[in-house]
Amino acid sequence: MSITATMNNALSGLTAVSRQADVVSQNVSNAMTDGYARRQVNLSSQSVGGDGSGVKVDSVTRNVNKVVLADRRLADAESGNAGLKADLYQQIEKTLGTPEDPGSLSSRIAALESALVEAASRPDSETRLQNVVSSADDLATKLNQVTRVIQGARTDADQKIGQQVEQLNEYLVGVDRLNAEILAARSSGRDANGLMDERQRMIDRIAEIVPVREVARQNDQVALFTTGGAILLEGNPAEIGFTPSGVITADMSYGGGGILGGLTINGLPVSPSDSGVLGGGTLGALFAIRDDIATDVQTQVDAFARDLVGRFQSTTTDPTLGPGDAGLFTDGSGAFDPLDEVGLAGRISLNALVDPAQGGDLWRLRDGLGAAAPGPVGDASQLNRLADALSAPVVPASGSFIGAARTSSALAADVLSQISGGRQRAEQTEVFATTRQDALTELQLQDGVDTDQEMQMLLIVEQAYAANARVLKAADELIQQLIGL
Repeated sequence: MSITATMNNALSGLTAVSRQADVVSQNVSNAMTDGYARRQVNLSSQSVGGDGSGVKVDSVTRNVNKVVLADRRLADAESGNAGLKADLYQQIEKTLGTPEDPGSLSSRIAALESALVEAASRPDSETRLQNVVSSADDLATKLNQVTRVIQGARTDADQKIGQQVEQLNEYLVGVDRLNAEILAARSSGRDANGLMDERQRMIDRIAEIVPVREVARQNDQVALFTTGGAILLEGNPAEIGFTPSGVITADMSYGGGGILGGLTINGLPVSPSDSGVLGGGTLGALFAIRDDIATDVQTQVDAFARDLVGRFQSTTTDPTLGPGDAGLFTDGSGAFDPLDEVGLAGRISLNALVDPAQGGDLWRLRDGLGAAAPGPVGDASQLNRLADALSAPVVPASGSFIGAARTSSALAADVLSQISGGRQRAEQTEVFATTRQDALTELQLQDGVDTDQEMQMLLIVEQAYAANARVLKAADELIQQLIGL
């Protein structure tokens, strides 16, 4: 081997280990960087005319386990989906309250029942009659509050859908831009790994909103498809459309009265349900909250309100009522119409005829809402009928309750039980999804930067650099001796 070939080999070795030192420093400095993929230098022997001619750097690649990454993204979507649903159930359950909570729905029913019994024992006591009015008003107010929370959650979900659709479109445009920049970098021979890290982080954000599959294309390009079959990026990014609806009321639904906005992909409508082509992530969960979960809960609460109104609107409970007259509880300020049940819990109120604060008279509780004049102050028969109506077993006229007779307290317990059951199921799903997400994240981190391993590599690089430098020095000494001859 000639001295010139020796020097070329050593120079190529110095170039290779210099690149390795550069990559090691990048790995160590980005050990805590989210989305950073460990770099690895790929070397191969170089030959000229069949003779060895040192070493060459083939490429610097990112160490990424594509299978684990894809599964972790799906777990991110599932975890976010379950978390939002569990949060909604927790919020509604907290608003309804548990039976031991003095402000809960069950406690307010018990307070009204107790107030009626106490008033029946002293029908002449205005204090006890006023306690009945206050308890009844508190019960109606509680149902109003529950409805506000439910519809507020729907309104909030609708606004967040708009925000997430906007983010989704921005991320898709960003991935498309990074595809182009990576292609340009590869074409000019520049390192595109940093751009690929950025693209991976952006796809991770997309995967939280919508579960996606990344498909590799030529020249380090990627295409994106949802697990539901929608094309998000293939050559050009898809444009997702959605129009927020502002304030949502109980009578508004997707495809129903007061139509709520749906989704479009490139102008074509798609199902916004959580099982649709864009379902499964946080976007799907928000649609489920707006259109399914919250509306189902509202239906149950309205069914309870209908049962409550019906117990006191009957002429059996109050013989002084005429056809079409409202009882102790009203729908707004009038009698309840069975054809207009949706949102009743938000409209239910105490009949103004018995409320002195609204110009009513307390004696009507004792003598009947339709009585023309006060009767004997010691007659407790009407108060007893009101108490019996509240505690009488009645088959609910609506809602998804099992068709068995219940007292008002038992029906309230069923409402809370259904919501608690939904919350427990959602939390179980969330725990499973989060555990799977953590396990996959841990598995992915195992392919990340290990600083101990990088330090060992740095020692090897240092030794290789010193050896190649020593070869160059020896070659230089030989040449100097030749010159001196």
